[in-house]
Amino acid sequence: MTAASEAIGEKTSRVAVVLVPLLALAIFINYVDRGNLATAAPLIKAQLNITNTQFGILVSAFFWIYAPGQVLAAWMAQKLNAYRTLTIGLALWSIATMLSGFATGFAMLLALRVLLGLGESVGFPASSKLMAQNLPPHLLGFSNGLITAGLMLGPAAGTFFGGLLIAHAGWRVLFISFGALSLLWLVPWLMNTRRLSAEAHTLSSAEPSFAKLLVRRELWGTAVGHFCANYPFYLVLSWLPLYLVKVHGFSLTQMAQLGGLVYVLSAAFVLFFGYLADRWMARGGSSTLVRKTMACIGGLATMVCMLACAEGDVRLAIGGLVLSAVGNGLTTFNLYAIGQTLAGPKAAGKWMGLQNGIGNISGIVGPIFTGWVVDVTGQFGPAFLMAAGVALVGVFCWLVVIPKIEPLDWGQAG
Repeated sequence: MTAASEAIGEKTSRVAVVLVPLLALAIFINYVDRGNLATAAPLIKAQLNITNTQFGILVSAFFWIYAPGQVLAAWMAQKLNAYRTLTIGLALWSIATMLSGFATGFAMLLALRVLLGLGESVGFPASSKLMAQNLPPHLLGFSNGLITAGLMLGPAAGTFFGGLLIAHAGWRVLFISFGALSLLWLVPWLMNTRRLSAEAHTLSSAEPSFAKLLVRRELWGTAVGHFCANYPFYLVLSWLPLYLVKVHGFSLTQMAQLGGLVYVLSAAFVLFFGYLADRWMARGGSSTLVRKTMACIGGLATMVCMLACAEGDVRLAIGGLVLSAVGNGLTTFNLYAIGQTLAGPKAAGKWMGLQNGIGNISGIVGPIFTGWVVDVTGQFGPAFLMAAGVALVGVFCWLVVIPKIEPLDWGQAG
């Protein structure tokens, strides 16, 4: 083994052992903080006199800036480097979370949700760029699984511990304490990345332009597929507490327990399937076969889960929510592994900025549509049926729109 290959191997090991867990923790914090509004919804709606439509707007407002902010985050990751971009973003969203605890009405909450979305938009473009630059494709399964486990465990912890906290101390304490705790992540991150950040800032590598990415069929396949996977997930993330409390009569404690269980199971399945994907590829399975198989089965499972929730029976709804953990486990880590593989080290930041930005338009459309449906019909069923149809479109994208899942040749970048 040459000195160069030993250095690369040492760097890969450091990223896998130190940086990936810290990235996973950052995404965990990201989803705890964005999900606080849903957890506190029953109390906030009553105390601040917020309608279902206004609540849908509050959830959606996060994505007004979060979705286009992905492109800004990708640009910052190129200009400042991904390490510094993630540092700035986390500090911003933690402060926005803390200030939400002092909100006095709809307008103030709306402004802070927009600020939260701006900060949190850096998460996936920055983490995807760091992993694509430092990890080979056959290690992207479990690494993305660990990060998306953070994505699942964030709502689990936020729903469970947040639900218990607001039941005893109120919703304002929830936002203030969670925001303050989020800032503590910066300590180990800065300690472990200061040297790497300085090195990355001195490196220059040509990247393909956004225009060069946007003409690729594969980019649109991953972006629309991402939208279709996010739509049902965000419906559950945003409306699950209110749905369980208002429709099925759950107490805040019961809501916290079931909601937490769904996300914990999702995290367990995403780690298992991420490990399975790496093992499958190590034994000769191609990226195309492994990623498409898992993403399509996951999309179909999600569709079935949404149909079960739409039926209205409490037992079917609970079964559907628990089964949705399988769909989440199969799909979520592959969203990022597919984009990172196609883009390669040169384009991963910009690719994931575009893919995640377009994919998270679902966070703008879904919550408002759901709130409007509930206000007009008094039922959640039509909203769940819509989510089932969207999930099916996602299966078509992974299966048909993307020909092969392998690194694209960017030629002369720029």
